[in-house]
Amino acid sequence: MNQRRAKQLKAFDRLLTIMDELREECPWDKKQTMQSLRHLTIEETYELGDAILDDNLEQVKNELGDLLLHIVFYSKIASETKTFDIADVANSICEKLIHRHPHVYGDLKVSNEAEVKENWEQLKLKEGKASVLEGVPRSLPALVKASRIQEKVAGVGFDWENSNQVWEKVQEELEEFKIELDASDKVSMEKEFGDVLFSLINYARSIGINPENALELTNKKFIRRFQFLEDKAKEMKRSLNDMTLNEMDVFWEEAKGI
Repeated sequence: MNQRRAKQLKAFDRLLTIMDELREECPWDKKQTMQSLRHLTIEETYELGDAILDDNLEQVKNELGDLLLHIVFYSKIASETKTFDIADVANSICEKLIHRHPHVYGDLKVSNEAEVKENWEQLKLKEGKASVLEGVPRSLPALVKASRIQEKVAGVGFDWENSNQVWEKVQEELEEFKIELDASDKVSMEKEFGDVLFSLINYARSIGINPENALELTNKKFIRRFQFLEDKAKEMKRSLNDMTLNEMDVFWEEAKGI
């Protein structure tokens, strides 16, 4: 065993020991269940996502630690009822990775990433899954869910031949939305708008853009610019409510240069 691996194992053993101690001695940790931790785990996952988008590697490290703690915590809780423990968790993912990478651990030959993805989905069906979409969590945010649905079906060959075809579909959906918009049919408008979003997400995937990341980067950009606008208003001792759109636009354009 090399020195680096020994250091990694020592650190993991230290975390397991601390988890044992906290579960036994800390009133808060003793009370936790898988259900009580669930919303905290979701929050930690989003915080990791923020750190990644901000390219803050120090924060990425910290957030990964928080998520690792949650994995250890769930495993500790399960071990108390002899359901499974952290070793079972690690061995389970090891076996899955080996099984789903026959091009690495077996004789299968693949020539590119697309073939790896397609084989991955085929293997999951052989494992007993009734549908390739079975692995898409129901509670995913709609935008992320749409992206995952499209990735899954593309993995078994249900996909457009090229991105130009997808863009034509976007334009088709926009035209259908415009028809319902002109008719002022709110129910149909909502359905067609959903189709527009779904087709745009599909187009993003077809040209190698992650739509969730793209939208969140825009969110962050908008927040940054709007807060600049707020700061400028405070400097002038003005309220945004009292400013005209033209006045606000001056600072908005200035914010674009930052």
